[in-house]
Parts: sequence; C-alpha cells; structure tokens
Amino acid sequence: MEKKQIFLLHFAGGNQYSYQFMMPFLHDFNVKAIELPGRGRRSGEKLLFDFDLAATDLYNQILENLNSQDFIIFGHSMGAKLSLRIVKMLENANKYPLGLYVSGNAGPDIGTDVKRYLLNKDEFIQELKKIGGVSVEFLENEELFSFFEPILRADFELSEKTSAARFQTIKTPIYAIMGSQEPYADRIENWKNFTSSEFLYKIMEGDHFFIQNHANAIINFIRSNLISTK
Repeated sequence: MEKKQIFLLHFAGGNQYSYQFMMPFLHDFNVKAIELPGRGRRSGEKLLFDFDLAATDLYNQILENLNSQDFIIFGHSMGAKLSLRIVKMLENANKYPLGLYVSGNAGPDIGTDVKRYLLNKDEFIQELKKIGGVSVEFLENEELFSFFEPILRADFELSEKTSAARFQTIKTPIYAIMGSQEPYADRIENWKNFTSSEFLYKIMEGDHFFIQNHANAIINFIRSNLISTK
C-alpha cells in the first residue's frame, strides 16, 4: 500500500530538521519536512519578512513534492498559521489534504499583541524564555544566539504583521493540538471557525513545545483521524 504523505512546517526559528524527534514514529508515512529560506539547507538564501511570500514559498515546495492524493499538512506555532493559508491555496488548485493538523496555536486571530520582532535584545530574550523550548545555554551563547536571532526576528515579523481578517475558511478538516500550559489553550476550539468540515482537538500535558515529549501520541492522533475519515 502506498504511504500517505505528510508535510511538516516548522515553527519560528526552526528548519527542516526541527521534527527529527518525530521521525521514528512516522515510518508508515512518506515524510517531507520543508523550510523557509535563511536556515538549514537554505541558509545561503535571504530571509523572508512577508507572510504571503513565506506561504507561497512553502506552497511551491509542497507542489513540487506532492505525489499522492492522500496527504496531510502538519504545522506547529508559526507553521500552523502558515499552513492554514497554504491549505487554502492548495484547495484553490483543486488539491485537498486529508487533514490539516495544527499545534501550539489557538488560531490566527488569537495570541499576544506583543510585536516580538521589534523588542530590544534583553526584552526579546525574555519573550523567548516565556515561550519555552530554548535552553539557557543557547541564550547565553553569544555566537550561537547572534546567528539565530535574525532568523527568529524575521519569522516573528512575518507572523505578527498578518491580520486574522486575511484568512479564509477551508474545506479540509482541522485537527488541533495544544499543550495544557500554553496561553490560550482554553480557546483551542477557535480553530473550528476556519473549516467547513470536521474539527477535533486534543490537549496534551506541557508548554508550547509539548510536541517534543508527545511525538508518539501526536502521530497516533493523526493516524486515528485518518482511519475515521476513510
């Protein structure tokens, strides 16, 4: 039986290697982790600061690699926001995912009003600490932080400058997951406003980067919904 494809969209500051922790549980999928320019294998390319350009970049990568009618999209945090736009673009091209899986995000119209990309360095670091998933060693390593800071700021800028009014309802089912300790986890059902199809959600123990501790449970959640939609 041909494996279903799964496209993984990274979070702010991430790259195609950000989901390595999931790979041992995705053996029955054809996996494609894609990334924005300016990081990972695309570190020689210029960063993007515009949401539409970023969505188009990732959309084109999906089209180039799409080889099955049975495919799903998974995005965490910034990746979740981008994936909603990308799925609409795919639907406009008559390509319909089996499901959109969004995590670490309560929807494009819910979140902090803080423009993190405009903060000074000290304030920026404090915001990163609030989000979690970043080690003290990383934040205190001047050389390492200096390399990743522009990438993080670019990703925050393209995400935080985009208004919720620019998102349209999709026909693809949406399956949302959030960590129990995340801000706005109690508003996860907001995602149902962005699909005319099935909506389900699940809360898992943890903070914004709960995904790193629940890889197997997340993949099982994906599998269970694929079975139910057959």
